[in-house]
Amino acid sequence: MLSGNEDFPTLLINAIKKNKVISIIGLSKNVSKTTTLNHIINLLKDKQTIGVTSIGRDGEPYDAITELPKPKIIVEKGTIFATAEDSLKNSDIETVLIESTNFTTPLGIINVYKAKNKGYVELAGPSMNKQLKHLCNDMLKIGCDVIFIDGAFDRRSFATPLISDATILSTGASVSRNMEKVVDQTSHIYDLFTLDVIKDDKIRKISKDILLTAQVGIINDDYSTKKLEESTALGSSKVIFDQITKNAKYLVIKGAITDNILDEYVTNKKVKDFNVIATDPTKLFISKQVFYKFIKKGGRLKVLDRINLIAITVNHTSPLGYEFENNQFMRLLQERINVPIFNLGPCDNL
Repeated sequence: MLSGNEDFPTLLINAIKKNKVISIIGLSKNVSKTTTLNHIINLLKDKQTIGVTSIGRDGEPYDAITELPKPKIIVEKGTIFATAEDSLKNSDIETVLIESTNFTTPLGIINVYKAKNKGYVELAGPSMNKQLKHLCNDMLKIGCDVIFIDGAFDRRSFATPLISDATILSTGASVSRNMEKVVDQTSHIYDLFTLDVIKDDKIRKISKDILLTAQVGIINDDYSTKKLEESTALGSSKVIFDQITKNAKYLVIKGAITDNILDEYVTNKKVKDFNVIATDPTKLFISKQVFYKFIKKGGRLKVLDRINLIAITVNHTSPLGYEFENNQFMRLLQERINVPIFNLGPCDNL
């Protein structure tokens, strides 16, 4: 669906009725993530009590390549936000301290503040998912109607359904000078984020039982199981597939899944008609080429929980001085992606 700017407020209002924690991921730097967050804050001012935090510290004030100042997060009066003590010193805002946490970072302890006026905030939140989950729960108890997590794609684990109820993905010309490559990469991530969930309740239960005590397990066609001793699937693909018999139907993996696992299935002559199960799409680090070779051989990649991707925002320009033709870029994305897509442009009234 090719969407215009006028539809974004409606999508946002509907989204926050159902989702209390929404993550914003940038596919690379300079794609529109901060612009997206600023638009959201601006749209919801005087309507909702917004909470804002981040996973770790997202970037520096200046772009390392262009040396241009990066967009700043501007919060409105009354916004509740969580950041580290040193990052607050780099912010241009008056605050009230609401709550201190015991989460320490290189930039100091993370505290929860309320903005006394409109201003710039440097966010530096927890780098551990458990801490981030705990922080979001606390901010909801404090009185936030909805929380937005600012993050980066290379730290996308915070978008796991265990933390975020919904996710917005930002993409754009900064990913590559080649428009088709950007569309290709964005649509591949969309395909991974929207993989089929395991619907068989028995397989779901068996998979979750395996992952309570093991990192990797096998489910056979008669529902018998084998827990493997490997502490991770990384670097163990051959060892894992050596233990898979012709009766095996599912390979369940708790941690990261890379090309090696899917490649091993593609080249393995014994194993056919096979399912690989991930806990959720944030664990998938696989290329489009390997993914489609895996599918072509009859492999199926499924998840226990999928990411609720509610929108994609785009920036057709790059700070390096080039840009895509916006209508063409939006159209190519729309042809391959079935969620609303928005080019929000510069955020007014900031």
